[in-house]
Amino acid sequence: MQSFNGLWATRNVASPGAFAVKPEDTGMFYQWNRKVGWAATGDVTGWDSSTSSGTTWGKANDPSPAGFRVPTLDEMKSLTNPIFVKYEWTNSNGVWGGKFTDFLSGQSIFLPAAGRRNGYSSDSALFGVGSSGSYWSSTQYLNDVSRAYDLSFYSSAASWGNGDIKSYGFSVRPVAE
Repeated sequence: MQSFNGLWATRNVASPGAFAVKPEDTGMFYQWNRKVGWAATGDVTGWDSSTSSGTTWGKANDPSPAGFRVPTLDEMKSLTNPIFVKYEWTNSNGVWGGKFTDFLSGQSIFLPAAGRRNGYSSDSALFGVGSSGSYWSSTQYLNDVSRAYDLSFYSSAASWGNGDIKSYGFSVRPVAE
């Protein structure tokens, strides 16, 4: 598996323990600190809208393939640091998403705008498909145990989040261990 600057995987997590086939593939959605993958399209059944436990994303619940893990908040901050990384909204092979390019190395990764699944309700409705991306960090939000930090991006900007509800379904872009 190739990586961006020796850290970020170049593809999302598909089913637990497996990468998506192409960088433009959305993979699956995951609830924070849970290893169950949910489809990124269509309806799903059995959605758990409860808040997961833990203060960090536990290794036993990490859906990342061998040699990779869910990134920390500090790793997400480094990806969104405009001094070192350029963000741009772009289309790659017919898929909209965010491209992050390291100024020093010139390397870049593409994160598909997979959207997310609503975590509040049992219907887990899709939101923002093709117009936004939401990617989990392994770090729980400091001020609320029902939330965790994430990377969110749109056509205008990318930033690490102020804590989203742990029962939401977000993409996972792992980093090397």
